[in-house]
Amino acid sequence: MLAYALRRVLISVPILIASTFVVFVITALSKSPISELRAKNPPPPERTIELERQRLNLDQPLLERYWNWLLGLFRGDFGPSVQSRMDIGAEVVDRFLVTFRLIGLAMLVALILAIIVGVISAVRQYSGVDYTSTFLGFLFLSLPSFWFAILLKQAGISFNNAVGSQVLFTIGDSSVYVTGGTWAEFTDILGHMVLPTISLALLSFAAWSRFQRASMLEVLNSDYVRLARAKGLRRGTVMRKHALRTALIPLTTVTALDLGAIISGAVVTEKVFQWQGAGTFLLDAISNSDVYAVQAWLLVSATFIILFNLAADLLYGVLDPRIRYA
Repeated sequence: MLAYALRRVLISVPILIASTFVVFVITALSKSPISELRAKNPPPPERTIELERQRLNLDQPLLERYWNWLLGLFRGDFGPSVQSRMDIGAEVVDRFLVTFRLIGLAMLVALILAIIVGVISAVRQYSGVDYTSTFLGFLFLSLPSFWFAILLKQAGISFNNAVGSQVLFTIGDSSVYVTGGTWAEFTDILGHMVLPTISLALLSFAAWSRFQRASMLEVLNSDYVRLARAKGLRRGTVMRKHALRTALIPLTTVTALDLGAIISGAVVTEKVFQWQGAGTFLLDAISNSDVYAVQAWLLVSATFIILFNLAADLLYGVLDPRIRYA
């Protein structure tokens, strides 16, 4: 298992390095950070524009800028922002901590629901439960993420008005002033996560449950499962040790590949619920033509996607020992 893990880690390193180059080149060629400065009326002095170009390292060739930016990453320096007082590295860390607690909880909820619903639908194929889960799956798949988030927000507001108190939080990732200590702060953050988590989790669950159902049906009809039943093993043992373990491999692949889509969905969800997370950070950086901030966001996202796919590769070896010995 150790050799298998080391091979996967070594493969991920050049992929990460290549992603830094692609991220830098695409964002550097997209728009000049001083375009907004030149568009001001009246225009600033040419000397001011030249000093800003030097501060943002725009006077350097592209490859030299990339090399200096890459060296700065090892020191925790993501480059200068168009907002001279903003530390991009510190801001990215704070914003992604907010976003990843939403993504983590949403993925956990979606995975649990997908496994339960997918297994039950496969075991009880063509039953009422199977048809109902299929209908709900396609329903959630067809819903645009921003529209579903808006519906949940309006439903939360209507519910609060009906009961006459603030039960469901619809704005922000936490309250400004919370009294009562650590436990009160924790419950406040958890309360603000309810609606955004439902919005993000149900859209992911819809696709994952269909994959889990198809994978479970394929495994249940395999020869080794029929052999296990013929040997007299208990139904629960066959389902848990022989069927479900193998059926989780395709779901692991889909979950790892969908992380990028979940992060992009979190951007929309945060905008609807007015969270000050990584999604808002990205939208603000794009509107301000803050190239280094956009590069930092894309780099952190790419790093987590690569790490998540690496974790999925390692999980393959846990679920199916034949993979790590191949």
